[in-house]
Amino acid sequence: MIVRFQAETRIFNRRMSNKTKTRITRLASALVVVLAMTCLALAGGPKPASADPRLKKAYRFQAGGWTYVHLEGSPFDIGYQHGYLLAEEIQDALDAIKLFDTHETQRDWEFFRTTAEKMLWPHIDPEYQREMQGVASGMKARGIGIDVYDIVALNAFEEVPDYYVPWLNKQNKSAKNPKLAAPGNCSAFIATGSMTKDHQIVIAHNNWTSYLAGERWVIIFDIQPEHGNRMLMDGFPGVITSDDDFGINSAGIMVTETTITQFEGWDPNGKPEFMRSRKALQYANNIDDYVRIIKDGNNGGYANDWLIGDRKTDEIAYLELGLKNTPLWRTKDGYYVSSNFPRDPKLISEETTFDVNDAASSPNARHVRWEELMKENKGNIDVRMAERFLADHADSYEKNASAEKPQPDERSLCGHVDKSERGIKEWGWDPYTPGGAVQGKATDSALASKMTIVARAGHPCGEDFIAYPFLEAHPEFAWQKDLLRDMKAGPWMLFSSGQKEVR
Repeated sequence: MIVRFQAETRIFNRRMSNKTKTRITRLASALVVVLAMTCLALAGGPKPASADPRLKKAYRFQAGGWTYVHLEGSPFDIGYQHGYLLAEEIQDALDAIKLFDTHETQRDWEFFRTTAEKMLWPHIDPEYQREMQGVASGMKARGIGIDVYDIVALNAFEEVPDYYVPWLNKQNKSAKNPKLAAPGNCSAFIATGSMTKDHQIVIAHNNWTSYLAGERWVIIFDIQPEHGNRMLMDGFPGVITSDDDFGINSAGIMVTETTITQFEGWDPNGKPEFMRSRKALQYANNIDDYVRIIKDGNNGGYANDWLIGDRKTDEIAYLELGLKNTPLWRTKDGYYVSSNFPRDPKLISEETTFDVNDAASSPNARHVRWEELMKENKGNIDVRMAERFLADHADSYEKNASAEKPQPDERSLCGHVDKSERGIKEWGWDPYTPGGAVQGKATDSALASKMTIVARAGHPCGEDFIAYPFLEAHPEFAWQKDLLRDMKAGPWMLFSSGQKEVR
């Protein structure tokens, strides 16, 4: 269209006076520019980052199955950058979470939005309110019209369906209420002193969740906030905290956690866990700071066993964060392991329905395997060994560790529940549920001093999950077919704050 217009203008020019030609040429040039701009607008291309000063310092790149995102500035600007750079990923993640949470709870998405607005929003610090408003605004700039309460509900996708809804169902008993229990996802350890090769802290974690969420849990966030410490963490699109909670900060804090299986408790007047965990990583300068901040306003949501290290002192700690009970252990020579088993007797009896004596359960079997690995490798533990731990397929209950090639299942540290005919009854996971270990991360004091971690997208063992043959074999999960995708395992990658290229 533009080319034809220019050609006809040249023919017309031959028949006109010089003065008229000049006017016509100027008009044609202007129209060409307008038409070109209109075509670009209709193509839906995003505005170049350089055109918006809020995006000047932000960037993203792909590496090994991960999307690395650097965010920097004020709370609103960090949120705007987040929403703009990850707009498509956030919309996709929101679709997956809507599908999963509404299916599991039998409540519509408007319930989650209302909960976000009425219960959670009033208890969120203004700094993080502005950041989430920024996320929504950044997405709007890319033409995606969701509002801040969708973003808040997305941020609470662990605590509302798994903690608030079961609590609410107990208050409003009905035969129609689905049977829900707080899940226990993830395997992790932290070690220091005589346990490790260099007598420094080594920390590692693999995230257990549904493959529907896990195949999207592949963001590396490098955040330089206006106030507080710089943070490097893995994360989920649209969520302001790591949420599976593996992160380090520039003050030397190293943290991770695993959830407490079958925890019960909720305080509707408390502060959301996703906000407290983000605030703790951002503002903690030592272990005491982290414990104080994560406990402040505790709502009982997403109750976790926290593994915390301070590379400045090589001290490590284990905080069991219930609602009524919050015991803390700490040492400069030893280790803590975690695989969703509660350890404090008082918390177990008062706040969970967990059976500590069931050796066949996933949390207890993985606990046994962690203890075996710690004892067998005392004095030699480093990041490379941590990678092998996260990929471990031994089933301590069935003693397949002696097999030539142990087969993964729901009891292996690298979980593959989609291969288990038992599922995990404690979490309400049916046989062959498509879930398990979806990625892994590790670091040590030396790497953390350089704001660096290693991470692997997909199963830490390197196996791929392929959706089509799985769904063909297990049509009971066909409700996920539109959004369940292949989860390919990437290589172990090195990521650092300020990184701008693949290493």
